[in-house]
Amino acid sequence: MDDRRLLAIAEDMKKNSYSPYSNFRVGAAVLTKSGKTFGGVNVENASFGATICAERTAVFKAVSAGEREIVAVAISSDSDEYTFPCGICRQVLREFGDDDTRVICGNKNGEFTVFTLGQLLPNAFSKF
Repeated sequence: MDDRRLLAIAEDMKKNSYSPYSNFRVGAAVLTKSGKTFGGVNVENASFGATICAERTAVFKAVSAGEREIVAVAISSDSDEYTFPCGICRQVLREFGDDDTRVICGNKNGEFTVFTLGQLLPNAFSKF
């Protein structure tokens, strides 16, 4: 699957975001080594610590379906700026990905830039 298609899935996921506190909708899509995709959204909570990011939602859905190897993730929001995964999401992605995992950071205009997880999280805690 190419980066633009994975980003389109992330963009489509935004409509399901539950973000009444920040009004910052985020959608994500992960691509697994087996070729399956899993989407996710941010889900906020009045107790802010209970909020979960879109990237982690997508990863946890993949893991719940038996997938353990992430090769790419795409992230989209309503921002004019590129949307990057937060630090916790980077570490969760590293648990199921590696330094070469592609991270596709999009904006509301469908533009994107691509990094590797190793670039975004050097010297990560890893099981490897």
